[in-house]
Amino acid sequence: MGEHDSGPHLVLYGTSACHLCEQAERLIEREVGLPVEWIEIVDDALLLERYGIRIPVLRAESGVELDWPFDGAAVRRLIIEGHSA
Repeated sequence: MGEHDSGPHLVLYGTSACHLCEQAERLIEREVGLPVEWIEIVDDALLLERYGIRIPVLRAESGVELDWPFDGAAVRRLIIEGHSA
């Protein structure tokens, strides 16, 4: 779960006990070829309140968010929208 020095910065909010979060991370890396920054929401009460029932949630650096379920095409759209926002 790393980051590239260049390219879009994507954050995936989830929990280590969430199998859908693991699926989402694999999908992003496989379909888009980008790693994501993983944020464990159980470590932060505000994040847990905001994302608890929505995870996994993918967030572009622009602040645009994508709730699960999503596919590779939706992630690519998020990246494009995130850069143009």
